[in-house]
Amino acid sequence: MKKTRTFSVWMGVLMTSVLLVSCASSPPRPVRSEFDDIPIPRGLTFKLNDSDLIESPTVKAGRLVYTGWVEGASLAQAFRSSLEAQGWRFVSTTLTAGKGIVQTFEKGGNSLQVFIDDRWWWTTRVELTVTKHTTPAVNASPIPDAK
Repeated sequence: MKKTRTFSVWMGVLMTSVLLVSCASSPPRPVRSEFDDIPIPRGLTFKLNDSDLIESPTVKAGRLVYTGWVEGASLAQAFRSSLEAQGWRFVSTTLTAGKGIVQTFEKGGNSLQVFIDDRWWWTTRVELTVTKHTTPAVNASPIPDAK
């Protein structure tokens, strides 16, 4: 009886922790410097080793990968509302069973695709694919901040 009660208490603590961590309705954290108008909801951690960034004098493109314990549908809503607040125009959402959510946005000739996959053991993977036209900058560095 005591083992069952202890297990129940630990499961309750674990589930409460997961719910608190996974709240995607929290205000977005500060944006990454590579793309200052793409806010990232709280609860996601940037995966530098899985991400790519390409920068030329006129185009900046990237595939930025994040993971976290955030429910996919609420995360999709958080991305849509925060991106629209930054001037991104919502284009479409594709929902495919077992494959995740894909949202497409555009802003002034720039494109952004948000892929949300929450199939892996309560861990959600978010992949942002963005292409932005830029003006040439002096001494621009494509090396991301490792935070």
